[in-house]
Amino acid sequence: MEALQLGLPAIIVIVFVALAFDFINGLHDAANSIATVVSTRVLSPKLAVLWAAFFNFIAFLFFGLHVATTVGTGLVDPLVMDPAVILAALIGAIGWNLITWWLGLPSSSSHALVGGIAGAGIAKAGVGAIIASGFTKTAVAIVLSPGIGLLLALLLMLVVSWLLRRAPPFAVDRQFRHLQLVSAALYSLGHGGNDAQKTMGIIAVLLFSQGMLGDSFHVPFWVIIACQAAMGLGTMMGGWRIVRTMGSRITDLKPYQGFCAETAGAITLFGATWLGIPVSTTHTITGAIVGVGSARRTSAVRWGLAGRIVWAWVLTIPASGIVAWLSYFLVSGILRP
Repeated sequence: MEALQLGLPAIIVIVFVALAFDFINGLHDAANSIATVVSTRVLSPKLAVLWAAFFNFIAFLFFGLHVATTVGTGLVDPLVMDPAVILAALIGAIGWNLITWWLGLPSSSSHALVGGIAGAGIAKAGVGAIIASGFTKTAVAIVLSPGIGLLLALLLMLVVSWLLRRAPPFAVDRQFRHLQLVSAALYSLGHGGNDAQKTMGIIAVLLFSQGMLGDSFHVPFWVIIACQAAMGLGTMMGGWRIVRTMGSRITDLKPYQGFCAETAGAITLFGATWLGIPVSTTHTITGAIVGVGSARRTSAVRWGLAGRIVWAWVLTIPASGIVAWLSYFLVSGILRP
């Protein structure tokens, strides 16, 4: 299969498109990090996004680059991942992110990118380009991440409720307002650690395809810093449509409930990142919020809205894949002489 080689200006353009995706990822997923801390009024929206953005940025200090390796080399055959495939994948992911952002639906940026990579890879080389093990791992994460978040949040709620059963409500509220700052910081670390690595993998495989990384795939330090910064800036811009959905429309939260949801989500993300699984931060925190609401009573969760969110999840990979598949033919026609 003939390799597509580009000049430096074209490579720089694609890198900027990848960083734009990372920025939109932060914008789109800001709600994942700050919705609970805003809805419980522990922090104002402005302070909350600054808090989340800081911990998004420093996440690279705490995690390896296993997720970046999975995205760069574990989903589609690296020999297929040329600049046309990469650019088409980014177009598919960005397009679906913007559509769901406008609709206020917390879909998964992670799975939009996975769908985009799959769609563009199939457009170039057929279904055989897909690495089954990588996609199986991602598909399992689609199912397990919200379930794990839900169960952990439910368990934490039961434990916390039992421990504080004799404490006066005002004392519980005051104590958990401070603890929720910690849980929000941990969740933002997990968000930055998992999500920013997806763009790192995309940029690194682009550079690798152009012979700019030598004989072995790795992520240069400047790529790490650029991706963490782009995500942090996106988070600082907020994502207020989705913040409202995640923070108050699924269920109403108090500080101790927000703490349980964020802690459960952080534990799930930390585990997935260490295992190299590009899990959805959106799926994880939504499951945790539903778990917190269910611990009170099932009627506390607005199941109709939760159902709409699930449909957005189900559609994300095929929708972004179709956009990327169509984009590949346009992009390859432009990039190839």
